[in-house]
Amino acid sequence: MRVLLDENVDRLLKPLFETSFDVKTVRGQGWTGTQNGELLKAAEEAIHVLVTMDRNMPYQQNLKVLDLAVVVIRARSNAYIDVAPQMPKVNRAIQEAEPGTATFV
Repeated sequence: MRVLLDENVDRLLKPLFETSFDVKTVRGQGWTGTQNGELLKAAEEAIHVLVTMDRNMPYQQNLKVLDLAVVVIRARSNAYIDVAPQMPKVNRAIQEAEPGTATFV
């Protein structure tokens, strides 16, 4: 499963993802600063699941037309200490994610 971490997700979380996931970052893909709509279209070709902390993305973008899923992490902040405890739920959501949908964790 190919997973992309949005710019607002701390890259230090990468080791907390399931080892079976191929986790990339927006920065690592060369997509830094790409707007959400453009990012989703570019990512659709290369990934299965986008992990973001942008709670508005599912409401601002038409995910139903995309061949990827979005997992939105809800935490007090995007700091490692606030997100790390959510990672078991995030990993489960990624495994169960369906293209064209958003899952909030």
